[in-house]
Amino acid sequence: MPVWDITFQFVLLGSVLIGCTSGVLGTFAVLRKRSLLGDALAHAALPGVALAFMLTQSKALPVLLAGATMSGVVGVLLIQVIVNQTRIKADAALGIVLSVFFGGGIVLLTHIQQSAVGNQSGLDKFLFGQAASIVASDLYAMSVMVVVVLVLVGLFFKEFSALIFDPGFLESIGFAPRWVDLLLMSLIVLTVMVGLQAVGVILVAAMLITPAVSARFWTNHLLKMVFISALIGGLSGATGAWISALAPRIPTGPVMVLVATGIFVISAFLAPQRGLIARWRRLRANHWRENTQHFLRACVELQEQVRQEMKEIALTELAQVMYEPLYRVRRLAKYLVKNRQIEISGDTIQLTEKGYRDGVFVLKSHRLWEYYLVYRSILEEDHVDRSADEVEHILTPEIIERLESILVEEHIDVENVSSIHATESGFRKAGQDG
Repeated sequence: MPVWDITFQFVLLGSVLIGCTSGVLGTFAVLRKRSLLGDALAHAALPGVALAFMLTQSKALPVLLAGATMSGVVGVLLIQVIVNQTRIKADAALGIVLSVFFGGGIVLLTHIQQSAVGNQSGLDKFLFGQAASIVASDLYAMSVMVVVVLVLVGLFFKEFSALIFDPGFLESIGFAPRWVDLLLMSLIVLTVMVGLQAVGVILVAAMLITPAVSARFWTNHLLKMVFISALIGGLSGATGAWISALAPRIPTGPVMVLVATGIFVISAFLAPQRGLIARWRRLRANHWRENTQHFLRACVELQEQVRQEMKEIALTELAQVMYEPLYRVRRLAKYLVKNRQIEISGDTIQLTEKGYRDGVFVLKSHRLWEYYLVYRSILEEDHVDRSADEVEHILTPEIIERLESILVEEHIDVENVSSIHATESGFRKAGQDG
């Protein structure tokens, strides 16, 4: 289908509108932990579509969307009543509304199909979506709803933000969180209604959730997340319409969802801070940092035993002290050579001045934390070593300075701290204390 074809332009614009709006409202739904609300409302809208047709005998989109909207609002209110007036949790209330309304909608659609007034074609598109049927009047109706949604989101952005992160603050400045929440859910209703024709009841929740979850990987800032989610939703809509135009037998709605899912997978892996690859790199870096600090600490402790600062140490001796296999200790030694913290000669190593200084800091952090735990009566002496093993890697010079000031008040010589439990340092595996 050529890009100048008017039908393609209607489908493209409609899909972009649906994607952008779903992305914006989906952000608030996800952060409000109402991810499945869109799914429940989409299913709740189905009987409204059927009733609107039965009462008016019209298949005009504004009429059907009006019925769907009213039915969706009833669904929202019913969910609120169930949650507020009973002991049923929100997820169970969503499930009840979803199943009951959808069942009622299927019954009504079946009745319409069997009645004398007409066939069901034109109504079943709300089940699975049919973006190709969008015409100019449909696009105008969708545009009006999108404008209403986006204007209200802009006007109440601060209130929605407070509702998500601090409902108590929202109430303290004179807003009722319940009514703000109801307004937010009403806007989600309108967003779901916008997407029904193109994506359908079954998949509209995916367009509400997936762009927002994808955007969450890229930022921790709410406003940026809203824009990124809208961008992902719009891009999914445009790409879905384009692919569907290239392969006319492929429906637009499901392709939109698949494109959004593809963006989610890319975001989950490649996002610079929260992506899986970034997380793996951080964990790997932390693992190397902890192991190299254990290495340096073990070297300093071994030198303490013979009261010699620059003693040559055998790798086999280090492996025995650290409870690590020799091949792993060799690998750590090669890494520390690159950092100029040790010098290696055959099977022995020697700390450089930098390595000795770093090792002394780690050992001091370990022992100061042990003293703090004991003198604050947090742990007994024979249980502090494991905790210090874990904490020593995150203690900064500022924290050490604060620890020293606390321990000085306890009349402890912080410049000459020793192992408080009078045993060799453990470097123990998790779960081995003492």
